[in-house]
Amino acid sequence: MFKKLVAIEPVNITPECKSELADYAEELTFYDDMPKDNGEIIRRIGDADAVLVSYTSRIDGEVLKACPGVRYVGMCCSLYAPEAANVDIRTADSLGIVVKGVRDYGDEGVPEYVVSELVRLLHGFGGVMWKDAPMELTGVNIGVMGLGTSGTFVARALRFFGANVYYYTRTRKEDLEKELGLVYLSKEELLKKVDILCTCLNKNVILLDEEAFKTFGDGKILVNTSIAPSHEIGALKKWLKNPGNFALCDTVGGLGDPELASFPNVFCGGGPAAGTTSLAKVRLSRKVIDNIKNFLENR
Repeated sequence: MFKKLVAIEPVNITPECKSELADYAEELTFYDDMPKDNGEIIRRIGDADAVLVSYTSRIDGEVLKACPGVRYVGMCCSLYAPEAANVDIRTADSLGIVVKGVRDYGDEGVPEYVVSELVRLLHGFGGVMWKDAPMELTGVNIGVMGLGTSGTFVARALRFFGANVYYYTRTRKEDLEKELGLVYLSKEELLKKVDILCTCLNKNVILLDEEAFKTFGDGKILVNTSIAPSHEIGALKKWLKNPGNFALCDTVGGLGDPELASFPNVFCGGGPAAGTTSLAKVRLSRKVIDNIKNFLENR
């Protein structure tokens, strides 16, 4: 067992799993607000040997070095690569601290968000319509940047509704091309070809700069499903000066600047992310517990 486990911020796990954590730590502390700075994070961790963190706070090298008792950090959020993580993975490795994250827990809600928002805008159900007449998704050229789990779900849903789906990713997915009828294009070819672009990228991966928006052109729709911007903020603001361009995002964090949410051609949910449904919370909780069990059993 751990001697002391501290969740330094709200970690979005179920009450049942919070209770279950008592089987793995002698002492539990859960904070229900976000820490203001590193000093607050260090005070909250104190002498704990295990820490839980969500995606909203950062545990950097300064924090890890100031808390020598920590031997395990559980990320109650996605972990794909060190450079995209909100925990300093490399410093943790150098200190012998194990960091575990989770994957594939909130992806199912993402295609529902994408289809819902596009249908509203194409048909004009929300009072604003993309073109002069209502449109279906059928036959529309849509691009997907990033074909991980959520990107694949989005592509699959759009194909179901009859869209022509093109994609760009670092690793070509020929099996999905055959299964779903997707077409692989280079980044530049994709931007020229499609009228709607969905970015389903890891945090801190920015592929859309001013030149990319010029290539994409006007009269288009950008949908970002990432928890952080897939674009340079200034470049997006400049592109949105054309009222015929639209940006859709489920969170302000995905826009990158709260000012963007006030633009008339930006539609932002502003609430919980599409991947934070009640079912996603259950999946997340189970994976957090499983990571802790595996760590303690194999230490």
